[in-house]
Amino acid sequence: MKKIQSIRGMNDLLPDQSPVWQFLEDKVRSLFERYGLAEIRFPLLESTDLFKRSIGEVTDIVEKEMYTFLDRNGDSVTLRPEGTAGCVRACEQAGLFNQTPRLWYKGPMFRYERPQKGRLRQFHQIGAEVFGLDGPDVDAELLILTQRLWRELGIDDHVRLEINSLGSSDDRARYRGDLVAWLEARRDRLDEDSQRRLGGNPLRILDSKNPDTQALLADAPKLGDYLGADAAGHFAELRQLLDAAGVAYSVNERLVRGLDYYGKTVFEWVTGSLGAQGTVCAGGRYDGLVEQLGGKPTPAVGFAMGVERLVLLLDAAGVVPDSIARPVDVYFVGVGDVKPRQLAVAEQLRSQCPGLRLLTHSGGGNFKNQFKKADRSGARLALIMGEDEAAAGTLTVKDLRQDLPQQTLPLAEIPALIKSVVIPPAGTNSNDPDQE
Repeated sequence: MKKIQSIRGMNDLLPDQSPVWQFLEDKVRSLFERYGLAEIRFPLLESTDLFKRSIGEVTDIVEKEMYTFLDRNGDSVTLRPEGTAGCVRACEQAGLFNQTPRLWYKGPMFRYERPQKGRLRQFHQIGAEVFGLDGPDVDAELLILTQRLWRELGIDDHVRLEINSLGSSDDRARYRGDLVAWLEARRDRLDEDSQRRLGGNPLRILDSKNPDTQALLADAPKLGDYLGADAAGHFAELRQLLDAAGVAYSVNERLVRGLDYYGKTVFEWVTGSLGAQGTVCAGGRYDGLVEQLGGKPTPAVGFAMGVERLVLLLDAAGVVPDSIARPVDVYFVGVGDVKPRQLAVAEQLRSQCPGLRLLTHSGGGNFKNQFKKADRSGARLALIMGEDEAAAGTLTVKDLRQDLPQQTLPLAEIPALIKSVVIPPAGTNSNDPDQE
């Protein structure tokens, strides 16, 4: 019988990989809470119209990449390809826009693309959205937040920020007309994909990866020349705020993002450490989306970061702490008729040492075999309880990673030893310069 395999582009996250994901997610959750963001969770499956109306029917995502099907009622439904539209739908449905919500979310998204490293068909995003605020100060704060995240993760030297302004819808309409006319006169010099976009979403041509098209665009009209006073002032103040906060950036006039709902501020955090998949976090302002989906006019700004790419970047930068890669801190060996006492002591240590990852040996075996399993577990310490230790109220401790003599200690002294060796003090973060 043929073995059933995972669907192409939808990968398993195995036990040796999940600790790095948990490390990243814990850092993000802690940081978001410090900036006043609350978590929201919304369904993986939404009405297809939600994404057609928000992302845009002539985008690559809607035209070619969405997982869309009819349910048993004949309704068209889609696995979410991104998080912002679902977040807006959830807030409107629950009446949250009256509260100026600041929200964050995480979870899988789905796009039918050619799978490659850091770009899968089921991929994971962490996003943040802020509603009800139209000034550039909140745009700046989100960029300051992301810069702090890179610093706390230890990858700030591996990413750089690009920003741009798409102006208002009227600004883009004026620019689009002139850009299309300019490109139509040079249609035969455009690549096939750009020729297709010319009739539907011409601004996406600015983001073409074709080098010949990029060379041609050097002389094209510039969107920045079409910004009205409001958008230009917003962008100028954003740059002033970033300068004052010490956030380095470059203005990329061809940065347009791939979703129709963006306007004014757009940005990308990019890296040169992951090959072609260089964008690790991107977003911008989408002041018209709530109204576009049936709500009242509500300014909004947000971003999403790709978890797979950030995990790859953490690995490339070599900043994942050794303790994170170690799934077990302490391996508890029992020799002789000590199992009831061993289990009781294990529970006692878990209570006395919050955060301790302690694995009690199960399945029998002599001392030599148990010790081999202790070593293979990756644990830092082995605790040994024989019948003599059980009777005396002691444990023998062996450091499995350093060539140190083992020692036998009273049970009352074991928690302090464990805390000093394998459990860092609460709140310690060696990558956060504010705690140095």
